[in-house]
Amino acid sequence: MNEQFTGWLAQHSLPIILIVAITGAIYYIGAVFMAQIIRRALHTSRHRNWHEKDIEKRQNTLVGLFRNVWRVLAITIAAYYVLNEIFTNINYAPLFASAGILGVALGFGAQSLVKDFLSGIFIISENQYRVGDVIEIDSAAGTVERIGTRSTVIRDADGNVHYFPNGMVQHVVNKTMGYSMARFSIGVHPSSDLDTVIAIINNTGQELAKEEKWKNKILEPPAFVSVVEFTATSVTLLIAGKCQPSDQWSITAEMRQRLLVTFEDQGILLSAAATTPLSTTKAKKK
Repeated sequence: MNEQFTGWLAQHSLPIILIVAITGAIYYIGAVFMAQIIRRALHTSRHRNWHEKDIEKRQNTLVGLFRNVWRVLAITIAAYYVLNEIFTNINYAPLFASAGILGVALGFGAQSLVKDFLSGIFIISENQYRVGDVIEIDSAAGTVERIGTRSTVIRDADGNVHYFPNGMVQHVVNKTMGYSMARFSIGVHPSSDLDTVIAIINNTGQELAKEEKWKNKILEPPAFVSVVEFTATSVTLLIAGKCQPSDQWSITAEMRQRLLVTFEDQGILLSAAATTPLSTTKAKKK
């Protein structure tokens, strides 16, 4: 028995080791090579007008998908050859035929999995959203961490992770596709000179867009859009500007901070100060 095992081991061990070694090389080197091909392909003329962030998101999404598919194929092929080397007397044709019949039977019982898989392929091929995008699905908003063939994983601002089967993603809001809008409103006291307030808003946006830190992030400087609402205690102004994807929150925060400082320097009251009687305010100015 030991002699038979020793003889079998001497005959089959080297081929099995070679199969595993070659598969390991294909598993890792092939994945790296495929990632390089995808990254270079996305720098063609078709994508030259895309922003660098959009290209990077698309690259990460496609690299993750094809890398997983590549590795599954490598492991499957390696398993076939190893089994073929170990069990040399087994005819695998009936086994694969049975597996095909079993696959058809399982397909009818796993229609949701098939739906999730096909939906995932369409989501990636249509570029609906990418890894790194900020999206909203069914009132859950967050950053896309992974797009698999079966599910999408997003993490919200609180750090919570949401898993969505791709088949149930029917309506998605992508907040970082192509460009974003730094859009917010600010309320001032009705006694404020609106022409002065509007001039401050526009000048602040233009100055921000010229600065080295912000000029590559801002496509159109934040500026006054319209008066959204006015009451006896408040006038609400809408401010908006076009910016690079994912930069709208930092630009909005910076604009608000600068406007608050400038309004205070110019003696412009915000709507929160509307509780102070107008006569008292005038007296203080005097």
